[in-house]
Amino acid sequence: MFDYDKWQEIFGTIKKHKTRTFLTALGVFWGIFMLVFLMGSGKGLENGVMTNFGDRATNALYVWTQNTSMPYAGLQSGRRVRLTEQDMDAIQSHFSDKIEFVAPRLYVSNSEVSRNGKSGSFEVRAEAPDFIHIEPIEIAEGRFINPLDMQGRRKVIVIGKYVRDLLFDIHETVVGKYLEIAGIQYQIVGIARSSRGGQQQADDEKTIMMPLTTGQQVSNNIGKIGWFVCSMFENVKVSEVEGVLKALLRDRHKIHPEDDQGIRSFNLEKEFAEVQGLFFGIRLLIWIVGIGSLLAGVIGVGNIMLIIVKERTKEIGIRKAMGATPGSIVSMILLESVFITTLAGYIGLLISTGIIALLNKVVGAGGQYFANPEIDFKVGISAILILIIAGALTGLVPAMQAANVNPVVALKDE
Repeated sequence: MFDYDKWQEIFGTIKKHKTRTFLTALGVFWGIFMLVFLMGSGKGLENGVMTNFGDRATNALYVWTQNTSMPYAGLQSGRRVRLTEQDMDAIQSHFSDKIEFVAPRLYVSNSEVSRNGKSGSFEVRAEAPDFIHIEPIEIAEGRFINPLDMQGRRKVIVIGKYVRDLLFDIHETVVGKYLEIAGIQYQIVGIARSSRGGQQQADDEKTIMMPLTTGQQVSNNIGKIGWFVCSMFENVKVSEVEGVLKALLRDRHKIHPEDDQGIRSFNLEKEFAEVQGLFFGIRLLIWIVGIGSLLAGVIGVGNIMLIIVKERTKEIGIRKAMGATPGSIVSMILLESVFITTLAGYIGLLISTGIIALLNKVVGAGGQYFANPEIDFKVGISAILILIIAGALTGLVPAMQAANVNPVVALKDE
């Protein structure tokens, strides 16, 4: 039931000590503001970094070759190893129960591409059909390279969205048209877009892809590949395959077993796990800093309430002498404590979420390392509930002290 007299007393006390109340509430405001703002900013940082992975298979292993650094089996060091299609066949045969997709790749050229007077220089790569299942590429129109393209060495290409926007009119139908690359006409069968963000998205969409076999033919690299990426089945760890796979390739190309330079690799699963661990630590640090700031503000409220009880000792003594129950005195002190902490915390929550919403509108999804900062609604509600409980617990000590005031002693208090 609403007690008008009790609230009148609370507002009277606050009005009488405006500066003290303001500074007390400021501590609570700053605590909830820092907690929510840091959480929103941390989520934006996490979103930005995770966007760089896009829809890429995170259980992927990239493998390439370099010059050997150690002599072996009568062969000199400094020898450059070239991977072949036979290597891919051996890998698929040896790891059939562990590797789900294998995508051999070959750099073709950085060529001038032209059409109807429009031109641009783009990276041209030769890719295999499994590429679409591993890398963060989606088909916006048409299709991707298929096995029939590979078998027939068809002169077909999949172009990135940026290439399409640069060389074609906005309303023009593109799939089925032709582009000239290094003097050869290629038919466009698909338009690809990247699911990553920032500069990496732009780089992905500036690429032209053709069938691996076609790329081998036009670059005079029949049977050769530049590098490859493979992804594992769901229950297989990349680390289980990485060492054994590299050992297989070293053996096939007569590379010293201890030569780490001849065959190189990149474990995306390991990097992804490290990034996730990093952001778990950041979230934990944010909670520690935020809760610490919040507790400092709430403790400040408790200290001020103790001072208020001390100042009102005589008044409390008179109340008790006139028949006020300990419960009514406790509820009055607790209500004032909870009111100050809840109001200050709510204002801090509103301002911090407003700033995060503004940042979200300004930055959006375009940032490479910071994108879509946001606050979980459950977190905001939880923060307010924690604040109310903390305010009640903080006010409990001065409230109990007030309830235990001896009326006789209180009336003698100066």
